[in-house]
Amino acid sequence: MSLTIILFGILGYNYLGVREYPNVNPPIITVSTSYTGADGGVIETQITEPLEESINGISGIRTLESVSRDGRSTITVEFNLERSLEAAANDVRSKVSQAQEQLPDDADPPVIEKSDASASPIVFLNIKSEQRSLLELTDMADNIFKERFQTIQDVSQVQIWGDKTYAMRLWMDPVKMQAYNITPMDVRNALQQENVELPSGRIEGKSIEMPLRTKGRLSTVEEFNNLIIKETDNNIVHFRDIGKARLGPVDKRTILKRDGVPMVGVVIRPQAGANYIKIVDEFYNRLHNIKKDLPADLELGIGFDTTEYIRESIGQVQLTIFIAFLLVITVIFFFLRDWRTTIIPVIVVPIAIIGSFFIMYLLGFSINVLTLLAIVLAIGLVVDDAIVMLENIYKKIEEGKTPKQAAFDGANEIFFA
Repeated sequence: MSLTIILFGILGYNYLGVREYPNVNPPIITVSTSYTGADGGVIETQITEPLEESINGISGIRTLESVSRDGRSTITVEFNLERSLEAAANDVRSKVSQAQEQLPDDADPPVIEKSDASASPIVFLNIKSEQRSLLELTDMADNIFKERFQTIQDVSQVQIWGDKTYAMRLWMDPVKMQAYNITPMDVRNALQQENVELPSGRIEGKSIEMPLRTKGRLSTVEEFNNLIIKETDNNIVHFRDIGKARLGPVDKRTILKRDGVPMVGVVIRPQAGANYIKIVDEFYNRLHNIKKDLPADLELGIGFDTTEYIRESIGQVQLTIFIAFLLVITVIFFFLRDWRTTIIPVIVVPIAIIGSFFIMYLLGFSINVLTLLAIVLAIGLVVDDAIVMLENIYKKIEEGKTPKQAAFDGANEIFFA
């Protein structure tokens, strides 16, 4: 029986998640809407408020928070614990679709995400180089680090902070535009008409068939500069006549720095109930393998690792369990002065602790500070009762009764105690 308890306990321990606190995840839905070029006030009145008014009608909402900033609206809806995440997500989708008619036509469709309340980043890797631009670092972070890390078991999401993606930026000279009588709308219309790739059908013959492809997408600086904006009276106005195209980042207003040094960060978010320590251990293993193939100019650093505190906290609780166990054995031996009696809790307590891990697994618990403290408390309660029981039985043996009769009589005397 003891071997069976130990076997199932070890099996349950291997499947338990390790985290700092218990996994209590209320359903949280995030609604994100992008509206390029709009300031925070426009976002608030034209996007956030209509969506909030519609979402407010859903039952079971605990809190509703919104953030309106330039170009983006984010609404976070937290539901009561008893609400199903899927049902909550369906209700939000229904309300958002009803309110979508009130949103500006140029705004992107709202994106609805099921977020994990505890899915905060658990590890942050920063990447910097004195020889490479942030655009190059972003490309490497996306194609090397993110690709390797997102396949780690129980990882929910890998994000890149401070990323700078490539974009073609068109700089226009107002003076030249006025001279050619050209407005920004003329440039926009020219881009919409010329920067397209349309299906062109195919050419069929008796013995051959070839698909046609219209290469209308502009991709280089030269192609954008040669874009025809206006043509009147045999006069052709190219974009280079009123401005210049430059390859650069999409957004120049934000940047990630540490100690004043620009860099790119890679963060890992876990799934609900995941074992944080296993995820981070595998992260470091893969990072070690990645470093072997990286250029010498890249500098890597760990911005934060939340498992360091988790390891330390759990380690302290484990030490407390060990000390409590030793004190229990010492107290029993000190009062009873019999090693045969003392050896009983030495064997029983570890078996009980190991077996409890299987029960924790069945109940969906995780190894955290609170569950380990509960084990410490349980050791005290169980051993306290055991000491009283052993002491009474030992007293009966000293009175001359057989061990079997002493156990029966001693247990009956304090059964209700």
